[in-house]
Amino acid sequence: MPLGNLATRSITGVIFGTVVIGSILWNPYAQALVFSVFMVLGLIEFYRLFKNDPIVKVSSEIGIFIGLFIFALLIGISAKVLPIISITFIFPLFFTLILNELWKRKEHPIINISVLVFGIIYVVVPFYLTIDLNLRNTSYMPAVVGMFLLIWTNDSFAYFSGRLFGKTKLFERISPKKTWEGTVGGIIFTLIFGYIIGAFINQGEEIFWVVSAVIIAPCAIYGDLLESLFKRSLNIKDSGNILPGHGGILDRFDAALFAIPFFYCWSMIYHYW
Repeated sequence: MPLGNLATRSITGVIFGTVVIGSILWNPYAQALVFSVFMVLGLIEFYRLFKNDPIVKVSSEIGIFIGLFIFALLIGISAKVLPIISITFIFPLFFTLILNELWKRKEHPIINISVLVFGIIYVVVPFYLTIDLNLRNTSYMPAVVGMFLLIWTNDSFAYFSGRLFGKTKLFERISPKKTWEGTVGGIIFTLIFGYIIGAFINQGEEIFWVVSAVIIAPCAIYGDLLESLFKRSLNIKDSGNILPGHGGILDRFDAALFAIPFFYCWSMIYHYW
């Protein structure tokens, strides 16, 4: 990567990381506001991936509206502003998405419905889970912060390890630049940083954070590969251009979107079982 591009990527990464971590540390409601913006932009990008596809024709406006409504509904329940029974509204909302196809007269309604619903599951649910986890936080450093730090550690050290030592392709058909050497390097440094978090920041939680690293590292890799698969199958380089040097919101959150549900499940089992 040319020096200029690396500098742009680094500056964008620092600003982006500051906004993400800063909003989480401020309070869950600031995080909800910031992450709702990310979520909407991510949904826009996801549906735009299919803009020129000859088969998929989705109503992105409906997907974004219902996605935002579900997002706000779930946050209201987690924040105890809305009663738990409010979650039942989600089910008719999903069927509203399906009914929309009756009037569109498109050739592939099942594919359109699948893409529309998957966009909400893929983008909305992970962003919501981070907020719910922060609302439940009882640690010195919020678990969501540690999760993002581990994801970014894996991403950064996989990149640099691959640049220095990479020779053996990991998944050339989907992501030609990724190597086994970079992948192993990312996992090793993620495990080390997970231990550091548990031993020196959230003291006494070494087991939780090392296991978290074991879960997050492969999930982050799979998340990266999954978005690469989407883009390669649609012949698209980046999901967007809102983040200089990184592409779009989905390009920056690709690893996190896959890792978040697994980390959330592990955290709930460990802390609240």
